[in-house]
Amino acid sequence: MAGPPAQPTRRAVTPPYRFETTATAADCRQRHGDIEPGTETGQKVVVAGRIMLRRVQGRLAFATLQDATGRIQLFAPAKVTPDHEGFCALSLGDWVGVTGEVMKTRTGELSVRVEQWVLLAEARRSFPDKWHGLSDPDTRFRQRYVDLWVTEEARETFRLRSEMMARTRRWLEDRGFIEVETPVFHPVPGGALARPFATHHNALDMELYLRIAPELYLKRLVVGGLERVYEIARVFRNEGLSTRHNPEFTMLELYWAYADYGDIMELVEQLVAHLAVTLKGDTTFTYGGRQLDVTPPWRRARLTDLLAEHSGLEVDLDTPVAELRAHCAAREIPVEDRWGPGKLILELYEKTTEAELWGPVFVCDYPQEVSPLAREHRERPGWVERFEAIVAGRELANAFSELTDPDEQRQRFEQQAADKEAGDAEAMAVDADYLRALEFGLPPTGGLGIGMDRLAMLLADAPSIREVILFPTLRPEAP
Repeated sequence: MAGPPAQPTRRAVTPPYRFETTATAADCRQRHGDIEPGTETGQKVVVAGRIMLRRVQGRLAFATLQDATGRIQLFAPAKVTPDHEGFCALSLGDWVGVTGEVMKTRTGELSVRVEQWVLLAEARRSFPDKWHGLSDPDTRFRQRYVDLWVTEEARETFRLRSEMMARTRRWLEDRGFIEVETPVFHPVPGGALARPFATHHNALDMELYLRIAPELYLKRLVVGGLERVYEIARVFRNEGLSTRHNPEFTMLELYWAYADYGDIMELVEQLVAHLAVTLKGDTTFTYGGRQLDVTPPWRRARLTDLLAEHSGLEVDLDTPVAELRAHCAAREIPVEDRWGPGKLILELYEKTTEAELWGPVFVCDYPQEVSPLAREHRERPGWVERFEAIVAGRELANAFSELTDPDEQRQRFEQQAADKEAGDAEAMAVDADYLRALEFGLPPTGGLGIGMDRLAMLLADAPSIREVILFPTLRPEAP
């Protein structure tokens, strides 16, 4: 995985400190791609990039130059190209700058005739060519700096991700949301049920935690009068690795004063449909070889109804705990003694039903026991107004009608603290300052979190979250 050892320097050449280009490969193709074979344009350009292919035929040399926009051929006849022997000795991966006329060879290949060239950087390690590339996934993710050059699909995935982020911001700003930045270091971990990463601030001699969610700070801003607010935040959770999980990932969180979780459902389906149309061309596309239609409106269904539909289990919060435990045991779902009916129902749903929901579907109404920040359901005691958007068998978004009562929030924080004391490493702590903020008044508010990496997976048809994160967390390399 570490690759072959570095090769000794081939030339005692000092590369320039800067190199100014006048054109890209895409520019050349756009301006001159339709000229006839054997035509010279009289247009001189200065291009730069990596040598990705090279072949020598006697006194003629050909190379493929790749820059950020694409590829173009370099045509190097010995009678025109200075230090022709040095050009012929270039290695795959070497960076070069070339000055020459744009022309098309008799075989119809648009080219830059090499009239001047300079080595900009050597590739001292063996660089894969376009025919072999990188086939080992671990090497691709670990050496992304190589993968991006030799894997066109990887470059397209990250271009799509960048465009997805830009269009998301534009869409939200068009609807009156403002983007903010909140702290990454939290004195009290909160905003989600997750195990945090801990660190120590020397100057203040205090423990701090990398944020597991920006939620509590964003809702403080709603208290402060910012009625539509969002953050595209890097968040950190001390959890395992999988095709859907990376310890650091990107979350879109937004809060909308005077809205509830029904309004947020409409926002989610409209945003995802907008991104599908602008990035994929249609709201119907293929993911993992299976068709997916994200055209609004999406299905809305209660969690318990979906559980009954897919597993045959008709359960509710008044189902005896012993019966719920027996259902879990029959399906080899491990449980803990302190879990109540809400947590047991959630475990049954997640282990039997969630992965079967191709969707998209809004799974509505969750037990209060597992939703300490969501507002109680206006019609179903013991439940809260919360939904998860499930698309292609995995959670894409989580949203609430937000809990606004500081007294009720305090009680739930205290229950979370008791759970943490009992051994639940993902339970929340009591955030006294957030409670103080609620005492100044939080209006009815709808809140949302969307996993942007998972959204990128859907739009890029990527099977693993590692395909859409430039530098995913990996196990250490073997020595």
